[in-house]
Amino acid sequence: MFYQNLALMLSDWLQKTMRMHLGCYCDLCQLPIHTPLPLKTPDREHAKRKETTRQRIGRNDIEWESIWCDSCKEHFAPTTRCSRCGLTTLTQTDQCGQCLAHPPLWSKLYCVGDYKLPLSSYVHRFKYQQQFWHAKPLAALLSERIDATPDLIASVPLHWQRQLMRGFNQSDLLAKQLGKRLDIEIEPNLFSRVKSTPQQKGLNKKQRQQNLRNAFRLNGSPQQKHIAIFDDVVTTGSTIHHLCQLLLDAGVETIDIYCICRTPETDNSI
Repeated sequence: MFYQNLALMLSDWLQKTMRMHLGCYCDLCQLPIHTPLPLKTPDREHAKRKETTRQRIGRNDIEWESIWCDSCKEHFAPTTRCSRCGLTTLTQTDQCGQCLAHPPLWSKLYCVGDYKLPLSSYVHRFKYQQQFWHAKPLAALLSERIDATPDLIASVPLHWQRQLMRGFNQSDLLAKQLGKRLDIEIEPNLFSRVKSTPQQKGLNKKQRQQNLRNAFRLNGSPQQKHIAIFDDVVTTGSTIHHLCQLLLDAGVETIDIYCICRTPETDNSI
């Protein structure tokens, strides 16, 4: 946890420093992001009016999480989804036909978008190229989708061997940024992964469920009745299904799922 916090602090400092000295550029189109000039103020505020764009960007009251221009932000605009499973639908609905027939264990799933470009590239760079500074803007995007906050946010755990190899748990870092933004308690150690399992990528839903059998443990008995589980990407939902079952068995009443990407349903998901 210490090294994760250190990595976040260093990436925040690097991002702010670069923006202060190099200016603000959209991370997608690479065009300048224009910061609005201040309105006319009395003479005593004359010095503030003379601040350069670089100085204004470096001030604490500028939300530097906005790394995209207004045009490129349209790539991350919300789409109509089933509020229960998070899959895209023709119209916004609380539960799609599949959820009515086979209700998942959680109440709502919140995501930024589908696992496709350009959003998927940010998850990949954050997860596999240690570009930690993307945690803050990604969490900021997700926070705009959430309409009811839980009592606690937990994250999907990694087995200690995989976390040692990777050096961090991507879900922990994302959950921490979201919790800070929404002022929600974070508990990164609510779950443990007690069994090292092969990568889930490429497995269908049945294979994923078999792969994860008895892989997780709940540490203690949570007193909170409304808990959210954070995973970076939700594909078939096998991982979060197992974690939800542990929480329900412990008496938790409402479970939400937070993720950056929801993988569109394919034949491989069945």
